[in-house]
Amino acid sequence: MTPPIPQRSWQAALAIYLRAPVITMLFLGFSAGLPFLLVFSTLSAWLRSDGVQVAAIGFFAWIGMLYSIKFFWAPVVDRLALPVLTRTFGQRRSWMLLAQALVAGGLVGLASLDPQQNLPLVAGFALLVAFGSATQDIAIDAFRIESAPDDMQAAMASTYIIGYRGGLVAAGAGALYVASWLSWQAAYLTMALLVGVGIITVLLRPEPERLSLTSQLIHEPRVRAFIRVSRGKPRLLRRLGAWLIGAVVCPFTDFISRHRLKALWLLVFVAVFRISDLAMASMANPLYIDLGFSLETIANVTNVFGIAMSIGGGILGGLLVARYGIGPILVLGAVAATLTNLLFAALALAGQSLPMLVMTIVGDNLSNGLASAVFIAFLSSLTSRAYTATQYALFSSLMTLPGKFLSGFGGMVVAAEGYPTFFVIATGLGLPAIALAIWVSRDKALVPPPAPRTAWPNT
Repeated sequence: MTPPIPQRSWQAALAIYLRAPVITMLFLGFSAGLPFLLVFSTLSAWLRSDGVQVAAIGFFAWIGMLYSIKFFWAPVVDRLALPVLTRTFGQRRSWMLLAQALVAGGLVGLASLDPQQNLPLVAGFALLVAFGSATQDIAIDAFRIESAPDDMQAAMASTYIIGYRGGLVAAGAGALYVASWLSWQAAYLTMALLVGVGIITVLLRPEPERLSLTSQLIHEPRVRAFIRVSRGKPRLLRRLGAWLIGAVVCPFTDFISRHRLKALWLLVFVAVFRISDLAMASMANPLYIDLGFSLETIANVTNVFGIAMSIGGGILGGLLVARYGIGPILVLGAVAATLTNLLFAALALAGQSLPMLVMTIVGDNLSNGLASAVFIAFLSSLTSRAYTATQYALFSSLMTLPGKFLSGFGGMVVAAEGYPTFFVIATGLGLPAIALAIWVSRDKALVPPPAPRTAWPNT
């Protein structure tokens, strides 16, 4: 009989939040969350308040597509060394600094423009901010995964979520306050200054240890095979071919070769884990409005209780993973994120009930915060340390795309069947995720038990 796996004490599990790599993600999370709203709702508010036509503002939503296709340039971030910067700061920190410079430069550019007179330039600088932000996400994810072992990833994910929420608050409410007191130009210049939080963090923290690019290429059989068969070809062609194989081909073949027949099911699991809550997200605000809740009530409940519960769920998820391991908490997260959708169905049946609204928001955000933290930790454990940026960018894109696609049909289902039926259907979409989470949790090769306390790094 297999002896039971010893569990950490609660004190040891809580101590993980005092580790330097975990605290670091609080500030990098802020740096990642800050640009997001500045090219979406905050920018839309600025454009509309300056008299830009609603039809033109709608096209700015396409800027968000950059976040969903970032895996296309993730191999470049993963493998391409930047002149001078990489030699000085390392692969991950150099790309984070470049991305932060692009974000800050784009925000300063936006602050210098009159939207009505320079709308194409506004779009161009907004694209620059979004591209820099998505690139920073790729580099931060790789930095996080390489900075600590798997059993610290959930705690790092939870502090990242807290920091990210803080960045959203600064870019949302914070920018609006500055704009109302001073001007929109001052608001965007203030946000450009806040990019310094991420820059200072990158400068203070060390580069994670990893094999050099040359060492990685030498150990890749496909690269060695290409070098053998390309003898006699121009040296530049051989180097470019070896780089492309190592940066683009090997990250995908590595995942398949490590997991073989499990690989397809793991990708399906990644695609469906968040499908239930993402598919219903587009109909949450319409439900509140149709039930008769005021905009002020919706804002107070969803912002105050929602953000607090999301942060609490993230911290709880990191704590539970540190104590019990990824496997059982992955199942808990899948069940909670799926079944809490039934609260929305209950709210739709209850009508304009403030206690039911609060219960729904608390339950939904608490479960989603927990599920997000544990799932980020799981995706990090799936990612090979040799291809962190490319593989994680692929996983994170796959995680959100199916749910976002189905979310677009939510209005049609509500119009045909009503809100209660829609949220029950959304709950049903999460049942495959629960089944697959149970399968994954039973495979010790996929979700190893928590490591001993001494395995945590001090840096």
